[in-house]
Amino acid sequence: MSRDHAHVQEFFGARAADWDSRFPDDGPAYAAAVAELGLREGDRVLDAGCGTGRALPPLRTAVGPSGLVLGADVTPGMLQAAVRAGRDREGRLLLTDVSALPLRSRSLDAVFAAGLIAHLPDPAGNLRELARVVRPGSVLALFHPIGRQALATRQGRRVTPDDLRAEPNLRPLLAGAGWRMTSYVDEDHRFLALAVRGA
Repeated sequence: MSRDHAHVQEFFGARAADWDSRFPDDGPAYAAAVAELGLREGDRVLDAGCGTGRALPPLRTAVGPSGLVLGADVTPGMLQAAVRAGRDREGRLLLTDVSALPLRSRSLDAVFAAGLIAHLPDPAGNLRELARVVRPGSVLALFHPIGRQALATRQGRRVTPDDLRAEPNLRPLLAGAGWRMTSYVDEDHRFLALAVRGA
């Protein structure tokens, strides 16, 4: 788990140019996870840690032309890759991190976050910041296109009990940040935890 933005920028910056070609089959998993948010026409949604913007097209489809789609990432190279892929046409890209989003409090309806939580320098504080920018009742989706075990196998490591994505760790972490977990799925083909912002 990274605690250092410079390390995150270095890691993803070095991989940004070929990121999409390394994972060419993830599109349907992203679309399915976005569908779980239950977005409506005109909603305002943030893709936190958007990377190359793979979630932006299904998010735009979900909220329609009257909705607002924002993609935020701390790595310039990832946002540049999103622009090269034309995904900036689906939403507005922001070069920022989730510790201090340049957004008004209670201004959004949902947050989508693919692969984000493992790279947060301050998970509790960063999840509180995500809670700040959404209205009560809004949904947060923490997503990864493969499950924890499959990801660990791919990376040549073991799943450890301190993994933030493990349900016994994630549920209280979210609760302490103002979110109530409503669903948790950890299968080989996807990881998806959904939470609702409290009042």
